[in-house]
Amino acid sequence: MTLLPRNAVLLAFEGPDAYSMVGGLGTRVTELSAALAAAGVRTTLVFVGDPNAESVERPRERLELRRWCQSISKRHPGNVYDDELSKMREYRETVPGFVIDAIVAPAAERDESVLVIAEDWQTAPTAIALDAGLRARGLRARIVLAWNANNTYGFDTIDWPALADAAKIATVSRYMKFELRARGVEARVIANGVPQRLLDGAPAALMARVHAAFTRRRPLFVKVARFDQEKRWMQAVDAFAAIAGANADAMLVARGGREPYGDAVMARARELGLRVDRLSFESRDPADAIDAIAASRGQVVDVRSFVPEDALLALYRVADAVLANSGREPFGLVGLEVMAVGGVAVTGSTGEDYVEPFDNALVCDTGDPRELVARLEDLLGDRTLETRIRGRGPTTAARYAWPRILDAMARKLMGFDDRLRDR
Repeated sequence: MTLLPRNAVLLAFEGPDAYSMVGGLGTRVTELSAALAAAGVRTTLVFVGDPNAESVERPRERLELRRWCQSISKRHPGNVYDDELSKMREYRETVPGFVIDAIVAPAAERDESVLVIAEDWQTAPTAIALDAGLRARGLRARIVLAWNANNTYGFDTIDWPALADAAKIATVSRYMKFELRARGVEARVIANGVPQRLLDGAPAALMARVHAAFTRRRPLFVKVARFDQEKRWMQAVDAFAAIAGANADAMLVARGGREPYGDAVMARARELGLRVDRLSFESRDPADAIDAIAASRGQVVDVRSFVPEDALLALYRVADAVLANSGREPFGLVGLEVMAVGGVAVTGSTGEDYVEPFDNALVCDTGDPRELVARLEDLLGDRTLETRIRGRGPTTAARYAWPRILDAMARKLMGFDDRLRDR
């Protein structure tokens, strides 16, 4: 990774704590920070962390976690986005000074550079403030400052001209690039990545347990997403009801969030005559999670507990299909994770640049449940199609492993504008 600076800072609201892990952003920055550290880069992740955890943690060599806004989070213990605006103000007012004094200035004394990547709309004011602070200190030339858009949330609040002057703007897919262009903003596309370990899948013993546990619950479908209309939960439930009508042992494992829309989704399932089982369990052992889900007598299993990574990977692999059928998906990390372990992903058709329909995944172009039923029936009735998709998914995911993405990131952020300026 010779193009990467020796130091990196990631600025984000989400992070590795349960308090902070709300969506794909938490997964992204957790894995990106680990990948940078593994590549030999001294990396600091500044995020709105668990108010009861240590403010500074060093979980591995060359990686430092800095939990911010903990006093506010103590008063708002729900999750990272509780009292979001107050946290944004504190973050903007205090993070730039920390980054300059604790990271950039010491790096400058060592004649080293720093890569700073700020994530999503909450950190845009911080990126602008950091740029101003660095210029005031005469340190701006020491850093590469980028701001990355994972979604369009909060776009209407951003001072786009100021942000474009302060930072290089990046995003995660061609779909998001055009969303930014609609606002007059040019962006570099740097895809999300998956950790190399996902390509190894879940442990063999756990996979054997999963295969045995779900032998009779077929077809088996899994959907993991926030309870949000954009995730097309209703399409998934309606399509599953049609499949279950001809397959009495069919099961849909649903892992949503705490959003109120989840109640509407489960009410729709009951309205369609499906047995819904709301499932909670305390154990963090993947085998216990699998056993609890397999023991459910529901047709739709509404999992309300944390599901360990290995348990999710095992479910992705053993399921007949994983329904990542979002209507608007900036990137679609779940689909790529499913491919990594040899599962069958059914995606939408917006930001999933990695998808090749009927080759490494299935795609729903519309929100019509009949289309999803047709795709699932294609899959269940065509073993050749299933085998092709399961075989080609891991090859696709390997192209998005974080080491390869880091190389692309370095080349795009250390780009043409820097080279012209150096001349």
